[in-house]
Amino acid sequence: MTAFTVPNEPLAERMRPESLASYVGQKHLVGPGGLIRRMIEEKLPLPSMIFWGPPGVGKTTLARLLARETSAGFFSLSAIQSGVKEVREVIDSARSQGGLLGKPVLFIDEIHRFSKSQQDSLLGAVEKGLITLIGATTENPSFEVIPALLSRCQVYTLKLLDTEDLQQLLAMSLSQDAFLKTRNIEITETDALFRFSGGDARKLLNLLELTALFLQGEGPIRLTNDAVLQVLQQNPARYDKSGEQHYDIISAYIKSIRGSDPNAALYYLARMIEGGEDPSFIARRLLILAAEDIGLANPTALVMANTCFQAVNVIGYPESDLILSQTTIYLAVSEKSNSVYTAIRAAQQLVKETGDLSIPLHLRNAPSNLMKELGYGFDYQYPHNFPTNFCDQEYLPEEIRGKRFYEPGAASRETEISRKLRQNWKGKYGY
Repeated sequence: MTAFTVPNEPLAERMRPESLASYVGQKHLVGPGGLIRRMIEEKLPLPSMIFWGPPGVGKTTLARLLARETSAGFFSLSAIQSGVKEVREVIDSARSQGGLLGKPVLFIDEIHRFSKSQQDSLLGAVEKGLITLIGATTENPSFEVIPALLSRCQVYTLKLLDTEDLQQLLAMSLSQDAFLKTRNIEITETDALFRFSGGDARKLLNLLELTALFLQGEGPIRLTNDAVLQVLQQNPARYDKSGEQHYDIISAYIKSIRGSDPNAALYYLARMIEGGEDPSFIARRLLILAAEDIGLANPTALVMANTCFQAVNVIGYPESDLILSQTTIYLAVSEKSNSVYTAIRAAQQLVKETGDLSIPLHLRNAPSNLMKELGYGFDYQYPHNFPTNFCDQEYLPEEIRGKRFYEPGAASRETEISRKLRQNWKGKYGY
């Protein structure tokens, strides 16, 4: 076999694009008409932003390209290795630098790992316009980024690469990378490459290179599904807690519980446990499910899920598997109702449509004599002064009087709630 020199840099690093024109994926942001592409083409100032998406979809690369396209200075920090001191040092360095559009870019990878104090240290520089902050995260920024910082950033979701994107990456790699050219690779099958990469460009390219290293022979070397599987020597069903399966398996798990199938739910739970998934992540999803899919059909479900969440955070693995299993089975066999979910969503929608309607005077607080003279709190009826602790008085603003949000479900507990509502309101709200 002809000798060849293996590059020190991984293929994914060697193929990192030098311009937006060679950037693959995220067409909704950088494709024709995409929001970020328009910012560049129209020379608009870049806002601070958070890139949210799974690993290997181009968050770091896009941040670097934006700095290059705008001729802005580029500073980079890793949230794992940096603290408040390093943040302040970078901000001080950035004060004296600016691109053609003004502000240098400060890129923070895994910004969700920054503590509150570390995120607080960014606020002043972002608000004063000293830097354009670009943060990258694989976690939902609504939960992991402090509200004050999140309100000063635009959040853009980056998606897993689709088959067309992955095909394009393979073609570019074979035609542009010097090492792959020496191996004379001919890709005859792509199913295994695409399945194992799961929409992650970094995984795809590194797997391509790894396979190219081990394939033997002269002339065109054919890369097949079997060749990829032989190189990996692992089960295709292996759980990847940072890739596409992370999202697919938790989705299947939640839907199995919602569908009252404890056996399927336990299977997906076992997949996650064996894959080393964070037990707090699983327990947090159970908490949400208890309110969204069970709610008032069995109020104890939320108590059970909350106890589970607290317990796994204290105990951890391996014992947490029993706690998660018990809670999973309990929630799966519980009666189901999404009435709580639909009720609050209906109320939120009406608030968006009607704005801040006036609170009825009799419900307003009256801490001063002036407010009492204006009628605040006048004629309010205290329910506990009545024999059944209930009195028929109006609580909604006049404009939406009689509006109904809560629709009791068919579960036995909610049937009793429905009976009580009919007894109290006697036709009001449609009960």
